[in-house]
Amino acid sequence: MIPARGGSKRIPRKNIKPFCGRPMIAWSIEAALASGCFDVVVVSTDDPEIAKVAKAHGATVPFMRPPQLSDDYTGTIPVVAHATQWMVDCGRRPDYVCCVYATAPFVSADTIQKGLKVLEEEGVDYAFSVTSYAFPIQRAIRLSQQGRVEMFQPEHFNTRSQDLEEAYHDAGQFYWGRASAWLASAALFGANSAPVVLPRHLVQDIDTAEDWLRAEWMFKALHTTENTL
Repeated sequence: MIPARGGSKRIPRKNIKPFCGRPMIAWSIEAALASGCFDVVVVSTDDPEIAKVAKAHGATVPFMRPPQLSDDYTGTIPVVAHATQWMVDCGRRPDYVCCVYATAPFVSADTIQKGLKVLEEEGVDYAFSVTSYAFPIQRAIRLSQQGRVEMFQPEHFNTRSQDLEEAYHDAGQFYWGRASAWLASAALFGANSAPVVLPRHLVQDIDTAEDWLRAEWMFKALHTTENTL
């Protein structure tokens, strides 16, 4: 299931804006289809233009997402639960449902397959992509209202970076889950979730124009390297 609402604010029409020669959502659809993991690849959207683009690239759009699930505050879990319940109501009861973000051009068929394997072998509710922070979060600083800096954890000022515990964050690419977990709105970040660790060069949030530019540079560099090997 690929969520793709039409009301993106910071980057207008982000889900179908051209990214390295294709509408952004096309990269996610292509990876999902190529993985061979799914009976159906569904795009959940409230936008007719996004629906048209999604269908043109091989996804199905069997319903339009209701307005109450298409605002700026609705999270991922309710949207996936809605799509899952729609399938159940239509007589198709999935065992697993994977949410692939529409703005994840670095997602690959291989990592989607790996996520399914982790979900099955670990016996957890969810398995999703994560990556490590490039800098120790224990040495992070904040900017004060007075234009000064202060540490979040000043007790680690003299701690060597290599002595600090490595931290990870959600890579924002895909979330495999048991259908029952989605429908129950089970917590995504918790003891019943397993990580699928990705290298940092395959992860880039795309929330601003600067993010978009950086992602295109990374994407082109990665594919140039692959083509020359």
